[in-house]
Amino acid sequence: MKTVELLAPAKDCVSAFAAIDYGADAVYIGGVRFGARQAAGNSVEQIARVVEYAHRYGARVHATLNTLLWDDELADAGRQARELIAVGVDALIVQDMALRRMNLPVELHASTQVSVRTPDMARFLGEAGFARVILERALSLDEIRAVCAATSAEVECFVHGAICVGFSGRCFLSRSLSGRSGNRGACSQPCRLPWDLTDGAGRTYIKSKHLLSVRDMNLSARLGELLDAGVSSFKIEGRLKDTNYIRNVVAAYRRAVDEALAARPHLRRKSVGESFPDFRPDPAKSFTRGESSYFFDGKRAGVASFDTPKSVGERIGRVGRVEGRAFRLEKPADLAPGDGICFVCGGELVGTNINAVASGRILPNRIEGIVPGVEIFRNYDHRFNKLLTASRTRRTIAVRAHVEATAGGVRLIYTDCEGVRVDVARAVALDRAKSPEANALALRTQAAKSGDTIFRVDEATVEGIGWFVPASLVAGLRREGFQKLAFARQRLPREHRILPENPAALYPSDTVTADENVTNRLAEAFYRDHGVKHIEPPLERACSFEGRCVMHSAYCLRREIGECLREHPRLRGDLYIERGMQRYRLEFDCARCEMKVVGCKK
Repeated sequence: MKTVELLAPAKDCVSAFAAIDYGADAVYIGGVRFGARQAAGNSVEQIARVVEYAHRYGARVHATLNTLLWDDELADAGRQARELIAVGVDALIVQDMALRRMNLPVELHASTQVSVRTPDMARFLGEAGFARVILERALSLDEIRAVCAATSAEVECFVHGAICVGFSGRCFLSRSLSGRSGNRGACSQPCRLPWDLTDGAGRTYIKSKHLLSVRDMNLSARLGELLDAGVSSFKIEGRLKDTNYIRNVVAAYRRAVDEALAARPHLRRKSVGESFPDFRPDPAKSFTRGESSYFFDGKRAGVASFDTPKSVGERIGRVGRVEGRAFRLEKPADLAPGDGICFVCGGELVGTNINAVASGRILPNRIEGIVPGVEIFRNYDHRFNKLLTASRTRRTIAVRAHVEATAGGVRLIYTDCEGVRVDVARAVALDRAKSPEANALALRTQAAKSGDTIFRVDEATVEGIGWFVPASLVAGLRREGFQKLAFARQRLPREHRILPENPAALYPSDTVTADENVTNRLAEAFYRDHGVKHIEPPLERACSFEGRCVMHSAYCLRREIGECLREHPRLRGDLYIERGMQRYRLEFDCARCEMKVVGCKK
């Protein structure tokens, strides 16, 4: 039976444990170096703790080694990879093909930084020994379906969180501006900054807007379609997000994935254990720049967030009336003191806190900019976040208990939901029970207690109710039984797809372009062995980006502002984005409906 995975981000041990507790089937986490989020590194010892915790539930740990590597880093990268494998990580997520050449005894996943956008590329990576390909975020459902049909590898796609506006692994905007490279784990996110749109000759069409900042993804309502397309893993973005974000979003997607799986009995989730959150999950109440399905239904306008790259949160309503230092909404809303709200004023997002609410009258910390007609958003729900912080949700594995009592002793048998069975017994002379029914109830009650273990006894049966068993005896057997069951679960065989590299697999092109970044000798040998004739010098090593494409994107600024070249636009000629002394020319590929951002002098 095919398994389906909910994959959650983990900044550290705390967030990893939270992701597992609230229902993730796997987490992805960075090591000390070579991860695409430098600020989310962890020691091997910390990752070992995560592995031990996740494996209790059959959940997996994927370690990220998804930056480009220089020749003098290959030995260190290989050493770190082997240290992570030694502590039990289930897969490595990689961008650089050098890691494919290191004969690592672990499952390899092709990172989203590899920029898998076509069936041919996905097919090649599967043939080259990658167990999984992680798709570019900008693909439509039809494109995802085509990729799934083309490859033997599992297919993973992002379903929630921030979107890179450029094709992953093919963006050099940060590198061209600051030297900080996204392909080296240090993106400065210039796409979230305000830019001017100009014609390069002094005329400004749009002034100081976040022209490249797109809304966050939310495909929670489309998971069934992705399952039917062939996707095996649903990925939540957010390795720099806080623990409350992890709790809320993972719990919400656990519910959504389970609902989709319930309608597809030929599929099952990848791990075991159930979580029952003590709050009602709602992703809109955690960090969000506004929800978007991006280009899931095809390329379209309305995916950008020009006014702000910050969290907007959930829409509350429109201001109906202002009364001195307070305001009222057109319709009542459940705002409370301590909530954070925001609104657009003068083209910029402005935020403030709520000091008091009484009879529909809302008193903010600042009233400036709040006028009738303004839309109010709540980007911090004080009561909800208080619930998240106080949440003590546990994930438990369903178990059946069976007690067998005879004149010569008692046996306690535990069997979990995967059929793992342990039994513990004591040889002791037992007396006849004065009340067999009361004795049976007491035995069931004792056998069903699970305390702070990872188990939950859903059913307890008793055989031999005529023999009295002291509660203390059952309690001792119970503790021993759960310890034995936990140990047995740790020793369960784990499924891994450690695949060989097929030397006959041909790369989809005879040329590896500059933006594909071959930066070391092992990667170069990999491509040449798979039929590549020409390898361009890597753009990652470029000294100048003048005339070079620093971002390639399915997002089109012309389309976003209603000036698509296919639809009789008013803005003819070249367009540029500018910020201070920086200028980039925009090139539009109407045949592919894509945009390029090209470095140029101002």
